[in-house]
Formats: sequence, structure tokens, C-alpha cells
Amino acid sequence: MSLVRCSSFPPFCATTSLPAAALAAFVLLTPLAATAQSAPPAPAQPMAASEKSSAQAPAGSGNAATVGAAAQPQSSQQAGAAQNGNTAPNNSFTAKAVDKFKQAAKSASDIFSRVPCVPPKDGVNPVGTLPHIAAKLASGQPVVIVAFGSSSTQGFGATSPEYSYPSRLAAQLRRQYPTSDITVVNSGHGGEDAPEMMKRLQTSVLDRHPDLVIWQVGTNAVLHHLDPDMTAKLVQDGVARIQAAGSDIVLVDLQYSPRMTEQPQSTSKMESALGKVARLRHIGIFPRFEVMREWHEQQDLPIDTFVIADGLHMNDWGYACFAQLLGDDIIRSVGQIKMGVNVPARVQTYRPM
Repeated sequence: MSLVRCSSFPPFCATTSLPAAALAAFVLLTPLAATAQSAPPAPAQPMAASEKSSAQAPAGSGNAATVGAAAQPQSSQQAGAAQNGNTAPNNSFTAKAVDKFKQAAKSASDIFSRVPCVPPKDGVNPVGTLPHIAAKLASGQPVVIVAFGSSSTQGFGATSPEYSYPSRLAAQLRRQYPTSDITVVNSGHGGEDAPEMMKRLQTSVLDRHPDLVIWQVGTNAVLHHLDPDMTAKLVQDGVARIQAAGSDIVLVDLQYSPRMTEQPQSTSKMESALGKVARLRHIGIFPRFEVMREWHEQQDLPIDTFVIADGLHMNDWGYACFAQLLGDDIIRSVGQIKMGVNVPARVQTYRPM
């Protein structure tokens, strides 16, 4: 069942019909069983000192669920009501669910229409390609992408799981390559950084045999006052394991947001440490911090255009524009493969601005 249709701005889509929206909203917003994902909080809700835990940041599929997975099972209360013959819907709840879903979709669409996503003035120009996934996409083979990270991968701050960056990236790539079987797995767990991520690297990433791993890391290390050199060492070890498994990898650095810029020294040290890992391991690093800073300083966008009220996490627009620019880079790499461009694998670090 198709619930959305794309607007003129690709990263966002608008609802097609009230019945479809009602069904989607009811599925997304109905309380689930203890093992299911709960509905996301309002974006403006105050946060704790660090990126939220997976139990508190359910806007993305924090249990590494595949983007676009089927609806969650009924809760025990719902199942009991059905067994007792009480299957009549709660009209008041359904109406509220429909309104909330429509408002979320309209809000996302309106934001993006008012502020189009444009690349930095000097571009985000990768030197090199993502050869493994690009070759598979160019030849129409199935691909698996794992988005690995914390709550900004999970999608905290988005009004719906559909507006997390892995979901938006999946939608963009599927539009670009409609005949390819593209799976994007959201393996973001809120509150984590390199120490916790390394503990689940095997099960959350390597066991899925990804063609590309997008690893967002470093923000919680700053918030938790972790040693940048220790973090870099863990990330370097993880990158080596991912490369040994034959996957392409791109690091995603910190977000430019008030919670980061109020700690300029720690943020700068972490940015430098991640850049060093990228150079040593000859991999790409998407410069999220610089891209977001350009939104504010060069494109004159207010911070609340792309960051929610907690001063840390992105909103629908921020996630969608980030996904759009990252997706453009992947598509560009596929184009280079198709044209026979063979950039040495040792030169793959993004050169922003």
C-alpha cells in the first residue's frame, strides 16, 4: 500500500489519501508490546545531557530494524480486546492519530518547501569513490547499507521514523535505482558512542554483510567527556574490522548545534581525531559539522531551522537535507564507476568547502 507521494522536493513526501494516512498513523501511534518500538516524543521536548538511549529515542528503528519494515504486532491489550469480540475502533483516538500524522507530514513538507536543501556553496566534494557499493548499484545487484550510530542515526527529533536520515536515504536511492533491491538498516542506539558501539559491531553490522557502513560517531564522546584519542583508537579498530569484511565505509562526524559549539575545544579535538582515522584508514568522512555550520553561517538559516529545542538533535528538515547530500555523494560514486573512473582506493576522504 502506498502511503506517500513525493513532492517537488525529493526528501519529503505528502500523504495521498485520508484512509491511508489514518492506517499509517494508527499503526505508528498505537501502543505496542514491550519489545516493540514506542512512538516518538514531540521534537521540542527537553532532553537529558547526552543523546538519548534507544528506549527514549524511538523515532528511528533503534533495534536495527530494516527501514520500511512491516507494521509492528498488536499489543497484549489489543489482542485481548479482539479475543473478547471488542474490535470497534476508538473513534476519538483514531481521529487524533490521523490529525497528528497529517500535521507531521504537512510540517515536514512545509519546512522543506520554505527552505530548500541546497549543497554548500563550494560543494561537498569527495575525492574518490565508494567502489564496492557503487559497482553493485551500477550493475543492478542487491545492496545492503547499515547506518551505525547513536540517536541521530536512530532519528531522535524526527516526527516520524520516515523522517530519520536512514529512511530518507533509502527513499532517495530507491528513486534513483528503481530496479535495484536496496536495504538500509537503521542500527542507531541512542546514548552510545565508540565503547558501546564496538561491543555490538559484530551483531549489528558485520553479521548483516553490508556493502556500505555509514558510521556516525563522536557526539556522545564529547558530551560524556571521553578522551578523543581513546575514541579514535576504538573507531580505527572498528573501521579495520569493517574493511576486512569487504565493506565500504563512511564516517559521519559531529553535528553543528549549540550543545556542540558550547564546547569548542572538545568538539575541535574530536573532529581532528576522526579526521585522522579517516586519513589513516583511507576512508571517506562526511563533514556533517561543516555542512550544518554552512547552513547557519553562510545560508543564514536560524538554528531552529534544522535543530530541535534540545540544542542537539536535528529535526525533519535537518535529517532530510543531510540524507540528500549524503545520497548525492553515493549516486556520484555510482556515476564515476559507470564512466570508468578509477580513483585509487587510498584517496577517499571528503574535502568539504
